[in-house]
Amino acid sequence: MSITEAAKSIVDELSSIDEADRLELLIEYANSLPPLPPRYADHPDLLERVEECQSPVFLFVEVQANAVNVFLTAPAEAPTTRAFASILQKSLDGESVRSVLEFDNEFPNQLGLTKLVSPLRMRGIHGMLARIKRQVSEKSA
Repeated sequence: MSITEAAKSIVDELSSIDEADRLELLIEYANSLPPLPPRYADHPDLLERVEECQSPVFLFVEVQANAVNVFLTAPAEAPTTRAFASILQKSLDGESVRSVLEFDNEFPNQLGLTKLVSPLRMRGIHGMLARIKRQVSEKSA
């Protein structure tokens, strides 16, 4: 199992600052989650709900020519969950099918946030990652 260069950069960025500043950085990630393109924003029925998240988080994965595109949406009033969605989107979007399928399932724990956020929130990011990988597996078969 490995992680992408983008994911390594995020881990390095989070581990280079003290715990108190990590929460502020999470807010920056939350604010940088790209909006859904109209083809999904106008058709929410195409998105999969991430049941592991308390907040209504939805995702969709496209696989085209061995490249993966990841789309996630999370409410503004759930900044931690939204930050996790943004981190996964930045870590996996544009990567190869193989890179996503071999992506380390323990990546969320590498972020150094387990002491700062609840186990329920950590369950949510693990759920997002598992669903992304499942969709990639199904759509690349």
